[in-house]
Amino acid sequence: MLFSYQRSILRSFTVRKLLNLMLLRASYVLKKISHRSPIWGLPFGITIEPTTACNLGCPECPSGLKAFTRPTGKIDLANHQLWLKDLSKHLTYINYYFQGEPFLHPQFLDLIREANTYRIFTSTSSNGHFIDAQKSTEICESGLGQLILSIDGIRQDTYEQYRVNGKLQKVLDATKWMVASKKRLKKGPHLVWQFLVVKPNEHEIDELFRLAREYEVDEVRLKTAQLYDYANGNPLMPENEKYSRYRKGKDGQFRLKHRLKNQCWRMWSGTVLTWDGKVVPCCFDKDAQHVLGSLNSQNFKEIWHSKPYQNFRNAIFTGREKIDICKNCTEGARVFSN
Repeated sequence: MLFSYQRSILRSFTVRKLLNLMLLRASYVLKKISHRSPIWGLPFGITIEPTTACNLGCPECPSGLKAFTRPTGKIDLANHQLWLKDLSKHLTYINYYFQGEPFLHPQFLDLIREANTYRIFTSTSSNGHFIDAQKSTEICESGLGQLILSIDGIRQDTYEQYRVNGKLQKVLDATKWMVASKKRLKKGPHLVWQFLVVKPNEHEIDELFRLAREYEVDEVRLKTAQLYDYANGNPLMPENEKYSRYRKGKDGQFRLKHRLKNQCWRMWSGTVLTWDGKVVPCCFDKDAQHVLGSLNSQNFKEIWHSKPYQNFRNAIFTGREKIDICKNCTEGARVFSN
C-alpha cells in the first residue's frame, strides 16, 4: 500500500512541476553555500487550513484549548477557488490541515474535489469523530489521497488523557467504515493511524501495531509530541527518550534532542495558508504570528518573493535559534512508520 500511495503522489507531477522542484532545490543548495542566492521557483507543497474549529480539547493544541489570538473561522469556497487558480501550476501536494478539525467544515470535501481538478495530491488529518458510513463513501469518492486518523491510545482511559472530550470508539468505527468503503468502491485514500506518543500511552505501542493489522489500516506512524512547557519536564513527556523530542541535560533541564541548524528546506518547499488567506512560513506558526502577506490583497508569487519573506528566510540562515516558532521544531518528530 505504501507503493500505491507514493505512486499517487508521483502522478501529480508534470514536467513543469518537476522543473519547478529542481529550481527550488538548486536555489536552496546555493543559499546554503553562498547565503546570497535568490529563490527560484514556487513551493511544490502547501498547507491549507479548512477551519480553526475543533470538538476536542487537547492540552498542547491552541485550537483545542480555544486559545487563539488570531481570528477564527472557516475557509470560503470562492476564495479557495481563486487561491488554487493562483497556485495550481506548481503544486503537487496540499495538506488540508493546520489547526482545527477539517470535517467540521460543512463543505470540506468540496475543497478536495476542487484540488483534484488541478491534478494535486491531497491529504488531511482528522480525529475521526465525524466519519460515519455515508461520510466514508463520500471521502473515497472525493479523490482524497491520504487520510490520517489520530489514535493516541488504544483504550479509552489512555486515549482521553490527551484527546480530551474524545471517544476512542468513534475513531475505531471511522476506521472500519473507511476500510469497508475502500474495499467496496475499490478506491480511496491511503489510511494512516497516527499515534502521538506521550507518557500515558507509550506502553501501548506494541499492541497498537497488532490492532492496526486487525483493522487493516495501510500505515501506522508514531509521532513525538510538541510540548510548550518542557524545560523542567512535563507530565506528557514519555519516559523512553526514543519517543521524545527532548533530552535531559546535566543541569537537569530538558532541551531539544536535535541541534537546530541555520537552514530549513521548508522555507523553499512549502508554505501555509490560514482559513482567511494569510500566508505564514510553516505549520509551527499556529497562531499566525509571522504573517508574510495576504492572498486577499496580493497574489502568491508577489508574497513569495517579497522582502518580508526573504527577510524571514535570511533570519533562518543567520540565527534560527532566535526565532520563536523554530525553538520547538519537528526535526526527527516521526520516530517510526511501518
